[in-house]
Amino acid sequence: MKKSIFYFLIGIYAIISASAIFAADAVKWDIKLVGDGTDSPKIEATATISPGYHLYSIDNPAGGSNPLVFFFDTKGCETIGTPTADHPYTKEFDDTFEVDQHFYSDKVTFTQKLKPTAARYTVDVEIKGQACNDTGCTQVFGAKSLSGKAPAGAVKELPEPKVQAEESEAEEKSEILAEAVDSLHKADGPLIPGVLTQDDATKAGWWTNVEAELRAFEEDAPEATSSLIYIFIAGFLGGLIALVTPCVWPMIPMTVSFFLKQNKKSRRKAIGAAATYGGSIIVIYVVLGLAVTIIFGASALNNLATNAIFNIIFFLLLVVFAISFMGGFELTLPSSWTNKMDSKVDATTGMLSIFFMAFTLVLVSFSCTGPIIGTLLVEAASTSNFVSPAVGMFGFALALALPFTLFAMFPTMLNSMPKSGGWMNTVKVVLGFLELALALKFLSVADLAYGWRILDREVFISLWIVIFALLGVYLLGKITFPHDDKVEKTGVTRFMLACISLAFAIYMLPGLWGAPLKAISAFAPPTYTQDFSLYEGDVHAVVDDYEEGMELGRKLGKPVMLDFSGYGCVNCRKMEAAVWTDPDIKATIDNDYVLVTLMVDEKKALPEPIKVTEKDGTQRTLRTYGDKWSYLQRSKFGANAQPFHVLVDNDGKPLAPAFVYEEDIPGYKRFLKQGLDNYSKK
Repeated sequence: MKKSIFYFLIGIYAIISASAIFAADAVKWDIKLVGDGTDSPKIEATATISPGYHLYSIDNPAGGSNPLVFFFDTKGCETIGTPTADHPYTKEFDDTFEVDQHFYSDKVTFTQKLKPTAARYTVDVEIKGQACNDTGCTQVFGAKSLSGKAPAGAVKELPEPKVQAEESEAEEKSEILAEAVDSLHKADGPLIPGVLTQDDATKAGWWTNVEAELRAFEEDAPEATSSLIYIFIAGFLGGLIALVTPCVWPMIPMTVSFFLKQNKKSRRKAIGAAATYGGSIIVIYVVLGLAVTIIFGASALNNLATNAIFNIIFFLLLVVFAISFMGGFELTLPSSWTNKMDSKVDATTGMLSIFFMAFTLVLVSFSCTGPIIGTLLVEAASTSNFVSPAVGMFGFALALALPFTLFAMFPTMLNSMPKSGGWMNTVKVVLGFLELALALKFLSVADLAYGWRILDREVFISLWIVIFALLGVYLLGKITFPHDDKVEKTGVTRFMLACISLAFAIYMLPGLWGAPLKAISAFAPPTYTQDFSLYEGDVHAVVDDYEEGMELGRKLGKPVMLDFSGYGCVNCRKMEAAVWTDPDIKATIDNDYVLVTLMVDEKKALPEPIKVTEKDGTQRTLRTYGDKWSYLQRSKFGANAQPFHVLVDNDGKPLAPAFVYEEDIPGYKRFLKQGLDNYSKK
């Protein structure tokens, strides 16, 4: 028995050894210099691939087998371009990796062009890659040192004194750079003290303003347009939701009837009065939006939107509103406020009286519209655009004012309006569930900004699953709240809404195991906060520090992609889920760029505060890493909104126009390609 086990082990060892020997010969390299003595020599590296093996290409997609990598250490010559194969690769879908693999079989020759810069030159070639067959994979390796000479008279031998002169010149340049860096330390400007060091002069340009270079690309416009359109639509939808609340809906027929009775002899006057009423509502809300911006300022609003205390307060407020909507208690403004407005209406006439009536509506409806307006203002604040709150309020007020004007113009439409009743309380309760779900988003922002990790992605998704599942059960009449009418039969509308809510809860279940859940990516915490994830399609930053990322890019010889983002940035999460997860974009970012994500709302304290001078001459102290990255975005790129993606070379110069929020996959591919093309030219 023991002898049998011994022979079995010997047999296994022999099979493994034979496999290892065969695997070592999976790919044989023949590396040679062609065109020695000419002005256009080249290196030819021929791979002979064993039968059944695949050698993966230089651009094999991320997520697949290891791609082929060439290293050239040159002296006295330069490489021109990159290695090119003598025939196309084979493209085939791999069920294991779930990507298209690019590979060669049998034999392939790669050619690398050279340009002599001295009479004699040497090239050390090193090749690394991976070859696989049906039973397994092996790492392949090839290396060779080559030497050659330029054609006679093409490049002159440099005499020894010249070399010494070059060394002296290099030392002189080094001293000049050191002096330049030292002067940068002492100069007033947007450079952060302590960032630049005399032993690394290339860092001088990392903090230099490049707004002129960005403007030269002539693609600055999409930022404001896309974000403002989004805010307007969000405001308009918020206004439509507010319309069907018990605070606003019953006011429509009452108010329109009042205007018609006041001017029953002249329908034109009735329509004009109602239009003035609707216009007054718009003016009041737009002024509110402008007041918020004027009081706080666009930059301060962005900081406020990501402030932990503010988000916690807003989280608690939304929870209170949700409980109120569900019938826990009634929230109303002090009656003295509405009484004063009523007295103003009675004491004035004409347009002023109509304006005060509109103001009374705003106050009376606050208990229903307050949570919607508050959420909208916070969303607008996170865009850092000065006019966003006003645009959002305009959309909200427009949706709120339209019915009053339309029904006054066409009074017969009032007869077709659904009557107030129990359905309106159902609307309030549904809003209560939605407010509860939104409240978690604000708590999540504070949790992420301060790194508490009490509301990681799986916890957040679990709570949302419970909330929307309970909402579906409520709509089916299985749960009732105070003020609810007893549901004898479930109507078709309630049933359909219940199905949608329950289906949404089921849709979120795979998110507990890491599924991207693009529909809620703007609200849920990032996937990296999840403890257990089976999903590998996300794009993650290599580093989260600007200087480290620039240094890494320089060492790897890759351009740097700066991602100015924020924990509370909804559009940032949308871009990451809708654009970065595209296989080609993910492969390009992972393989060709050094991705650096800089969170402008990061609350981690700097080792020590840094005093800087803003463009307007004001002194400011940077205390957190978020302050530092926000200052970098403002001082170097002249931007303040997120997401803000910019491609830079190893000197900190832009390679393409900045890309702001736009879910445009083809456009983003062009953006990345333009950066690579310009980097290769440099």
